[in-house]
Amino acid sequence: MGSRSSHAAVIPDVDSIRRETGFSQASLIRLHHRFRALDRNKKGYLSRIDLQQIGALAVNPLGDRIIESFLPNGSQQVDFPGFVRVLAHFRPVEDEDTDLDPKKPEPLNSRRNKLHYAFQLYDLDRDGKISRHEMLQVLRLMVGVQVTEEQLENIADRTVQEADEDGDGAVSFLEFTKSLEKMDVEQKMSIRILK
Repeated sequence: MGSRSSHAAVIPDVDSIRRETGFSQASLIRLHHRFRALDRNKKGYLSRIDLQQIGALAVNPLGDRIIESFLPNGSQQVDFPGFVRVLAHFRPVEDEDTDLDPKKPEPLNSRRNKLHYAFQLYDLDRDGKISRHEMLQVLRLMVGVQVTEEQLENIADRTVQEADEDGDGAVSFLEFTKSLEKMDVEQKMSIRILK
């Protein structure tokens, strides 16, 4: 086998990706191996079909929405840097992540960026607000047939009403953030293997 640095050499722009995502070199090597395994036809990018091979997404009620986050702006493919940028939102927050340099961009795994990622899973039309209709769609995905339509509508109405501070009938990102201020987002939106 070779050394870790020889494996890192096959990852284009590895130092830039490491700085942007916060992933260690060892993590990037593991993620690159996973990326290449998903890229069965060795195209150098992943398509929606490739991403659907990820077992955890196949059983996740929001799996299609998560896959969409890898394919922004109608794109049909994601390269390795784009793949790890999305995964970086799920990287656990570590002590060194809290020592922020005001000159550097906020880490992708910061509380604010994790919340923004979650917000986008609900904001289907990308208008910067979560409407009652969008909340209802997500609830339908998450609970399936275990709850009646009337119960789902009541939950959606109540959820939007509780978070909607300005009374416009929708939840803005700021309102979304405030409604989740007591939740440990840093833990709940972390995947341990992504250190």
